[in-house]
This record gives sequence, C-alpha cells and structure tokens, in this order.
Amino acid sequence: MVLRLLRWMSGWSLTPLHGVGIVLGWLAYLASPTYRSRLRDNASAAGLDAAAQRRAVSHAGRMVGELPFVWLRPRSESLGARVRFVETDNVLTQALQAGRGVVLMTPHLGAFEVTAQAYAERFGHAHPLTAMYRPARQRWLRRLQRTARDRPGMLTAPATMVGIRHMLRALKRGDVVGLLPDQVPPDGLGVWAPY
Repeated sequence: MVLRLLRWMSGWSLTPLHGVGIVLGWLAYLASPTYRSRLRDNASAAGLDAAAQRRAVSHAGRMVGELPFVWLRPRSESLGARVRFVETDNVLTQALQAGRGVVLMTPHLGAFEVTAQAYAERFGHAHPLTAMYRPARQRWLRRLQRTARDRPGMLTAPATMVGIRHMLRALKRGDVVGLLPDQVPPDGLGVWAPY
C-alpha cells in the first residue's frame, strides 16, 4: 500500500511534493521530542538562530517530500537540468580520465540519493558508482530500496567485508565509490571520526 502511494506521488511535480514534505517535517518535529531535541542541539552547536532552525525543519521535510520523485520516477526520466555538477564536473572528468578511483562522500538521505543518480546519469556509463548499503528490515522498504537504487551506472555492495572488497576493486579499476559518513556502524565495527 505504501509503495503504491509513493509510486503515485513520484509522478507529481516537485512543488506539491515539497508542500507535503514541509507538513511532514513539522509533524515529525512536533511529534518527536527526540528529533526536536537533536535538531535544536545540532543547530545550536552550529550557531543557528531560531529562524534558521525553523527553516531546517521545513527543508528536512522538503527533502523527504522529494524522495518519491528521486526514488521512483521512471528510469527513462532523467534528473536532467534539476541537478548539475557545476564546480565538480571538470574535477570528476579529470580524475576519471587519469584512471584514479574517486570517492564521493555525502550525507545519506537527500544529498546521496540525488548525487548518486546524477553521477550515474552523467558518468556511470563509463565509470559506474558503487555504494554499500544495508537492506531495511521491513519488506516493503527493502523493495523500495532495490527499486530506487536499480539504475544504470549504479552498483550496490553489501555492508559487510565482502562489500568493502567490492568497493576497493572499484577504486582500483578507476571507478567511483559512494561513502556515507553519517551511517552508524554497530558497536565494535568502524572507527569514530569527526566530520
């Protein structure tokens, strides 16, 4: 049922999706004391005033509102002019032509989802992007993940040592890997580092 609703919404333009997202963002903020506290703490640590914090709530919602379009639009529909590699187009082109592997590092939701697809559309035919992910526990969400990330020029690797080997091989071939530094590994796996 949820997947069907999201598929239907994927055909909407971004304006109504953003409107729905703003409402969802504020509902989440008002309904979750944990989210509210975390947002306030992080915004304060970043030196943001109350107006900027309110904008952050709305923008987080807008990001969620865009996900049906980003994840479920038809494969034939390009992100096109909505996303451009302005500063990085030459840098990526030069690095790929030099045969060196490239690491794209972005936060998880929003930025990574769009960046990975935009990269795959522009460069993935010659140098696919490999990213690790851990399948969701809920069946409907696992299906959504597979659908969202099954795009030309995008490869996935399991969030295990096998996946790390996939990513290292991709880098050695001169391809691109996507890293998501905001993922939290289970205790005992990984190293905490400031970002």
